[in-house]
Amino acid sequence: MFGFEPIGRRLSGPFGDELIAGGYLQRFSIFSFFLIPLFFKDFSNKYLKFLIPIFFIIFFTALMLSGNRMPFILFVFTIFLIVLFQNQARKYLLSFVIIFSFLFIFIYNVSDKAKMNFDTFKMQISNMLVIAVKGDFKNKNSPQYLREFATFYDTWLINKYIGGGVKNFRYYCHHRPNKDKNSKFICNMHPHNYYLEILTETGVIGFILISLIFLQILYLSFYKKYILKSSLSADNTVVPFIFLFIAEIFPLKSTGSFFTTGNTTYLFLILAVIIGLSCKENLIEKKI
Repeated sequence: MFGFEPIGRRLSGPFGDELIAGGYLQRFSIFSFFLIPLFFKDFSNKYLKFLIPIFFIIFFTALMLSGNRMPFILFVFTIFLIVLFQNQARKYLLSFVIIFSFLFIFIYNVSDKAKMNFDTFKMQISNMLVIAVKGDFKNKNSPQYLREFATFYDTWLINKYIGGGVKNFRYYCHHRPNKDKNSKFICNMHPHNYYLEILTETGVIGFILISLIFLQILYLSFYKKYILKSSLSADNTVVPFIFLFIAEIFPLKSTGSFFTTGNTTYLFLILAVIIGLSCKENLIEKKI
């Protein structure tokens, strides 16, 4: 539509040679669904019923055509969680499933690139499951994600408890034990998963500390809002941040580096907002 040419199987949109269009939409499009209800309270609900599905169709289509498959899955997963847990949205669960199914089937059959993209993804997942069951992670025919997992494990064995230091995976990976010298696979800068990177670079101690922080955040936000029914239950401002945080720390996905500026900035901004909104009752101003 805007004249952007695809790079291989993916569309980068306005990001040039950076293939991050899908990730950008997955991380920031969710706010669009909450913008009008939260900041324009006098806006008629009858118009909102049309706007929300239009937003979903636009973002869903753009994500599917972008070629970034994991952001697409996380976007659908995030919307599903919001519809499932948010009382005001739960009545739209069936509509969400119908629209999602129709759009996916339509785009899959109309766009050759989308069809190839998801067929390849399905084949890769099948191959990974077969290799994972066999435990043959160093198989030369295994997908790159599993070969990266194998490099993580051998690298982690070097410094299991305290890790090799932040951004040192790229160094220790080349000196790991059990390295196949005949393999053409070259170590990456990081193992492409937050938790694997935390384990190799900060060890078991760092992994436990960061996991406890994540669990505490989930308790302060998700558990207090949807399970305990505390004062946070009536505050919908925190909703997009809760579910974006869950999507960001979802363990079964490939990611960028946890310790790079972009990813860390995004994650800690979300953490700051969640903590601020979840602990409003503890503000000094309210105690005076």
